[in-house]
Amino acid sequence: MAIKRKASFDPKSFLAKVGEGRSIAKYRSDEIVFSQGDPADAVFYIQKGKIKITVVSQQGKEAVVAIQGTNEFFGEGCLASQVQRIATVRTMTESVIVRLEKAAILRVIHQEPAFSEMFIAHLLGRTLRVEADLVDQLFNSSEKRLARLLLLLANFGKEGKPEPIIAKISQETLAEMIGTTRSRVSFFMNRFRKLGFIHYNGGIEVHSSLLNLVLHEEPHIET
Repeated sequence: MAIKRKASFDPKSFLAKVGEGRSIAKYRSDEIVFSQGDPADAVFYIQKGKIKITVVSQQGKEAVVAIQGTNEFFGEGCLASQVQRIATVRTMTESVIVRLEKAAILRVIHQEPAFSEMFIAHLLGRTLRVEADLVDQLFNSSEKRLARLLLLLANFGKEGKPEPIIAKISQETLAEMIGTTRSRVSFFMNRFRKLGFIHYNGGIEVHSSLLNLVLHEEPHIET
């Protein structure tokens, strides 16, 4: 009698289907996924699109702390005993987002090593990104910080092909993310355009030549 083997688990297929504790929703551009202060009871996965994560201080000042795109998770703070959302997530483009209830994602993490590996890789990637952002803020000029941000938004250095056309994003948002003024961002954007690093065509088209600005004179940290 032939023994049936368990089919291998495919995390991407799992995240592409509705199931127990798992739902999929389509969002228009500029639509809130969850707000600061909402119950933290689920993790989300971006099938398609881009989102921005913002935080509002007690004084009412808003800051953009991250922008994420296709094949990334967000909202994982609920797995670390976070009771309420500490940030607001809003779509930047039309998006398709999977919602995994806390119990559902904990179950698949415990039962499926392939999913655990994928999720851990995401968490490690986020940690490295935060560390790189900190080094960027401490050691790089605002011009290099802007260049690096544009490359990240265009997916340079990530898996898959770069997306040269960045979703519509304001200069105010770019300024918030790199810790400078809108006027400085405007100055650098015009400079990048004149040098042929970027092009405006309904969105911001980022050319690989912008990498030269970031790679030249990388900050050196003495140990």
